[in-house]
Amino acid sequence: MKSINPHNNELINQYDELSRSEIDNAINNANKAYEIWRWVSFSERSKLFTKLAENLESDKTKLAQLMTDEMGKPIQEGRAEVDKCAWVCRYYAENAQEFLADKNIQTDFTVSKISYNPLGVILAVMPWNYPLWQVFRFAVPTLMAGNTALLKHASNVSGCSLAIENLFKKSGFASGIFTSLLIGSDKVEDVLKNDSVKAVSLTGSTKAGKSVAECAGRHLKKSVLELGGSDAYLILDDKNLEETVELCAKSRLLNSGQSCIAAKRFIVLEEIHESFVSKLKSTMESYIVGNPSNETTQIGPIARKDLRDDLHEVVRNTIDSGAKLIMGGEIPKKDGSYYPVTILDGVEPGMPAYSEELFGPVATVIQAKDIDHAIEIANNSNFGLGSAVFTSNQELGLKIASEKLEAGAAFVNDFVKSDPRLPFGGIKESGYGRELSSNGIHEFVNIKTVCLR
Repeated sequence: MKSINPHNNELINQYDELSRSEIDNAINNANKAYEIWRWVSFSERSKLFTKLAENLESDKTKLAQLMTDEMGKPIQEGRAEVDKCAWVCRYYAENAQEFLADKNIQTDFTVSKISYNPLGVILAVMPWNYPLWQVFRFAVPTLMAGNTALLKHASNVSGCSLAIENLFKKSGFASGIFTSLLIGSDKVEDVLKNDSVKAVSLTGSTKAGKSVAECAGRHLKKSVLELGGSDAYLILDDKNLEETVELCAKSRLLNSGQSCIAAKRFIVLEEIHESFVSKLKSTMESYIVGNPSNETTQIGPIARKDLRDDLHEVVRNTIDSGAKLIMGGEIPKKDGSYYPVTILDGVEPGMPAYSEELFGPVATVIQAKDIDHAIEIANNSNFGLGSAVFTSNQELGLKIASEKLEAGAAFVNDFVKSDPRLPFGGIKESGYGRELSSNGIHEFVNIKTVCLR
């Protein structure tokens, strides 16, 4: 298992995969730890997570650089990611006990209530694009609920995987409560079918999600899936267009465009299309592409060369199908897996970029005749993760976001983002289940009815 710096394609480190016996030992240790951890008080768990937040912040510089080295994240975004992980630790440290408190229900029984009990060992299969945040948004509520966790991280960020486990240990968590499994994707099924593993959470591609869901279903185990997205942003008028374009560009280019909830499809009414494209081009041209370790860099390389090449193939095939290239679209002659900021205009049904998720700094612009047509285009997708509406008519925007858009999240006059206080997840081929908020901590518990006559 190799970690390769996408800035220069140089080998950072390589790791041996765990053997079958090492995997079994890790699962057994996690199960033994669960039998103790499940009875630890919320007060004690909260102290540990508060300490974890403090250690994240004290190790911020080192952790951000590790993400930059392993997957090319711009260094200032890496530091922000660490801060967000500390936030989710403190959020559940403060709120988990309330979220999981028994709830009394009035019935004809003397006592009738709902209690929330942990399930056991939970497996997480996590991606490389947010190497810390994706893990922490799963692990913190899962562990605060009394479960223990096994992490199968993406192979190219194995250093991040081990660093997270070390953070838990450094913060006082006992061995087995959080364990990093350095294994390939071919070992996931063996782990999931182990009787001690009770459920699985996966963030990744739709293909990976279907595979894990099939395995979980075969063994009757709960699964939560957060998969791909092709988020539609509806641009309905030219009021505040400068601010709208700035927010749209920021959403499309965060994490060098490698985000499941990034703006992917800009659906623009015909009468403002030309102005929107012009402003989007000038705004995206101002972004600084370069070495992700530099403080001024806003866009780094694509995380792996094969992913960069796959992205380029979709761009070229879309252009060959009739789309107009506004900027970018050519692989630069330099070391590393860089890809330029790119805008594709005139994208229509049947073109690859119309329906496929583009994971990189590539914006797709689609014209709509009117608002109903824009909504129709937005929903004409196999994905349903996030969406946004930009309009000066706030009442209209809220109605469209609340009632019309088929997605797990719909924002008005801002770009889609995750927040520990709000549920996060998708529909259709973007997955099912929710992370974060009270909804997220209830995914991996037994919601038990208790009655007394």
